[in-house]
Amino acid sequence: MDVSLTLWVLTIVGLCALIAVDFFIGRKPHDVSVKEAGIWTIVWIVLAALFGLGLLVWGGGQPAGEFFAGYITEKSLSVDNLFVFVLIMAKFAVPSQYQQRVLLVGVLIALVLRAIFIAAGAAIIASFSWVFYLFGAFLIWTAWKLIQEARADEEDEEFEENKLLKAAERRFGVADRYHGTKLWIEQNGKRVMTPMLVVMLAIGTTDVLFALDSIPAIFGLTQDPYIVFTANAFALMGLRQLYFLIGGLLRKLVHLSYGLSIILGFIGVKLVLHALHESGVHVPEISIPVSLGVICSVLVVTTITSLRASRKQAQAAAAGEREDTPTKNSIDV
Repeated sequence: MDVSLTLWVLTIVGLCALIAVDFFIGRKPHDVSVKEAGIWTIVWIVLAALFGLGLLVWGGGQPAGEFFAGYITEKSLSVDNLFVFVLIMAKFAVPSQYQQRVLLVGVLIALVLRAIFIAAGAAIIASFSWVFYLFGAFLIWTAWKLIQEARADEEDEEFEENKLLKAAERRFGVADRYHGTKLWIEQNGKRVMTPMLVVMLAIGTTDVLFALDSIPAIFGLTQDPYIVFTANAFALMGLRQLYFLIGGLLRKLVHLSYGLSIILGFIGVKLVLHALHESGVHVPEISIPVSLGVICSVLVVTTITSLRASRKQAQAAAAGEREDTPTKNSIDV
């Protein structure tokens, strides 16, 4: 799709306006209710749908289909980010009333870093067509790694700070407690970071690790930088509300890693087929409607099987507790 500089500017300005409204409404620290999170989650999904319909009207079915496929893929992959966000919040003991501010700024940092990744990826693809082989192989390897991690079923997960974050803490120092929403304070005559700034940086920079597989994945669905950027933006901006909405539901999505591995593996194969086609090899290419159907089907099946498995686990745990609890007669004896 031919996108003018004016459209790029208008899109970025529009996204900044939406972010400003979101920030203004949630500027006062407070505990986010399920109702508030649900309303804003619906708002961001509706905005993404309206944007996709706008692409359908002005650009045609191909760009719209690529956007929806990319948006759903990025949204599903971003849900996996929430597991790490929960670990980060727990490690830094973020007070509940400050969590929405932390997520908003952290997601903004992630969006800026992803924009840099997208620009670099688009430039590499435009110059080297063989990079599709590399992206495809990387996604297939990531899919296999996800399956191995799911089988390992690690219960005692713990967030580990990356080297950049550790270097910042050593260089500037960190206060011993939270000071409201302040990011910097004066302590013993020295300007130091507050834990609020540290956890924001943790969420923003940790997302870069997830971008290593999500960016190649969406480039497997579309090579249009405009669609890649907007799909990532809408997926990320609704992530904060999704955190509060399904925070308690995350542990029930026990098969999510398997679903994501299937999606990444499928897109990896699609990329390899596209690379072979570009090299002159006559191989079938997977269309966007087929990709969209596969992605949606995998997510639906994964969600259903996860909820069923979680229900069975809960029932088995409840039955075990009843067996372990001594009856009144046995106590009397």
